[in-house]
Amino acid sequence: MNLLILSAGTRDKVVQYFKKEIGDKGRIIATDCSNLAPAVYEADAFYLVPRITAPDYLDVILEICKKEQITGVFSLIDPELSLLAKEREKFLAVGTTPIVSAYDLVETCFDKYRMYQLLKKMQIPTGKCYLTLDAFYQAKARGEISYPVFVKPVRGSASLHINKVESDRELEVLYDLQKDLMIQEYMDGQEYGADVYIDMISGKCTSIFVKKKIKMRAGETDKSVSFLDESLFELIREFVEACGFLGMIDIDIFRIDGVYHISEVNPRFGGGYPHAYACGVNMPAAVLRNLEGQENEVRIGAYAENICMMKYNEIAIRDMKGITIVP
Repeated sequence: MNLLILSAGTRDKVVQYFKKEIGDKGRIIATDCSNLAPAVYEADAFYLVPRITAPDYLDVILEICKKEQITGVFSLIDPELSLLAKEREKFLAVGTTPIVSAYDLVETCFDKYRMYQLLKKMQIPTGKCYLTLDAFYQAKARGEISYPVFVKPVRGSASLHINKVESDRELEVLYDLQKDLMIQEYMDGQEYGADVYIDMISGKCTSIFVKKKIKMRAGETDKSVSFLDESLFELIREFVEACGFLGMIDIDIFRIDGVYHISEVNPRFGGGYPHAYACGVNMPAAVLRNLEGQENEVRIGAYAENICMMKYNEIAIRDMKGITIVP
């Protein structure tokens, strides 16, 4: 069994975990468009590939899958998930299983307004959202929402271009400067993150790890503490199974006045997943079992509470003499 991790970037821990779990049963292959991506050097082999926008990108990845006899493939960046999901049949044709949810569901995750509509349809608490200034102003006049609010791109990731807005004037300036924005209710409550695994064979949610976020940096959890709540586990389980998610996903949640609100869903490993792994929530092992044709046992909430994660900086040093550096 061989596994391909696309766009490995700086996610060294994820590559390390898969190498540890696969042991002598196979190899971990990594790709990136830069040979200064430190995570690729944790893998058994590394391919320098074009950017995902290149016209031949998919062909290059499929060739790697054939050459390395890849059993399963997943990506660590948002833009590539849609590609993997959309081209699932091409990967299956070369014997490789894309570890990703269905294309329409992935696209819904990346369109924040579509996700809002889905959550509302499922009667799951979430922050109010508006696409247009008129819709927001009308709701404000009815007393349904007030400042402050968040203004963010309808499609975006890594918390880029998100602004907390306090007035009509600020709102209108942002709408003049940028297209495809939406207005979201400011959720002033405790934020949580959930690392979730949905079995790719049974479709059952088999693992949930919840962390209370203490500090954020650049859109990722910097400090967190493990947290247990059966009511939240049940909310998450019912949501992901009803939607039909598969594999690993990351969910952002707020608790406001004692009620959990789902904010966003990322259909991939979240940046805070190392906290879950350190607490015994082993999603790499779950992936490998599924690729071997085995269902995973349901072990939701099987971890200790009050275990803290504290991220810190590390560096990688590598001799690149004679090698063209691709930043």
